[in-house]
Amino acid sequence: MSYPAKLSQIIELFETLPNSEKREALISYADSAMRQGPKDGETFDLEDIRKDEECTDSVGVFLKLSPTRGCTFRVTLGPHVQTLTKAMTSILCKGLDGLTPEEVIEVPADFVPKIVGADLVRQRSQTVYYILTRMKGITKVWLNRERSAKHI
Repeated sequence: MSYPAKLSQIIELFETLPNSEKREALISYADSAMRQGPKDGETFDLEDIRKDEECTDSVGVFLKLSPTRGCTFRVTLGPHVQTLTKAMTSILCKGLDGLTPEEVIEVPADFVPKIVGADLVRQRSQTVYYILTRMKGITKVWLNRERSAKHI
């Protein structure tokens, strides 16, 4: 399976790590999650802030598109969001950066076990896919609005 270049680099790193180092790397990514939030003065094409049933706290997903339609995601996380969700936030913000909306939607979710390991996927199945689902969702909404605007 071919993944976007930035995401592929992250996947390849995790695939080379033993489980103990994989956990340490996930914690490191989780620690950098707060840096994935909106920057002062940044504006967005779409914002989706809510608390879903499957998440322990509110999560805000912000989408900005460049003039060449490259996506930039920013994410805000409430204080009770789990470590694995924080780690996936950092990984996805970095790994999906610059992709077109169509490319974001096409990213298969089968890379997740390669990063977090099969055991964590089984234990935390909803958690590990939550941020990817939210990013794809906001991107799809943007695409639908773009299509609608063309038909007006």
